[in-house]
Amino acid sequence: MSKFFLLLWLRWALRLTLCSTLLALLLSALLTLFLYFSQGALALTHEVYIALFDILKFWFMIFWPLTILIALFRSLKYLFNSCINGFELKLLSCDEKSYIKPIGYGDLIRVWRKWLMLLIWLVSAFMIFALAYTYMLSSYNGLFEWFDIYALYIFILIAGYISFIVMSSRCKKVKIHKC
Repeated sequence: MSKFFLLLWLRWALRLTLCSTLLALLLSALLTLFLYFSQGALALTHEVYIALFDILKFWFMIFWPLTILIALFRSLKYLFNSCINGFELKLLSCDEKSYIKPIGYGDLIRVWRKWLMLLIWLVSAFMIFALAYTYMLSSYNGLFEWFDIYALYIFILIAGYISFIVMSSRCKKVKIHKC
């Protein structure tokens, strides 16, 4: 069973990472191109390339947290009905008597809200432990010296693994089924 959760988490983490970063990169590239062309499309020199790359990096850091939320919602759909190591997560219908086979995004809203709240609580607990570690055992003086979107993303990934284990017992519509 632990191998099932590990493989499920690895698939989820890969999908979440690819979807969120590629979508953030696409949005920031589109905005960078829009800004470039709205400013008159200067000749592409080395300085212009550096400026465009800096703009791309700036907007990527703004879009990435937003696309993580989108990717969290989209990635939940692909957790269900895929056989991994002899087990699969199944989503029960509203009457809780049958499984939903083609899962749509509308079917996931209740499950996603519970799962997102579980993720928020787990990430908050990790943040408290990290803050305690920071004050007691490291040379950092405050939270914002080391905390950024990358640290938050690592906390989300770790909390995601724990949430998959807890989700089947906490959410009545999610069951682990042998396949």
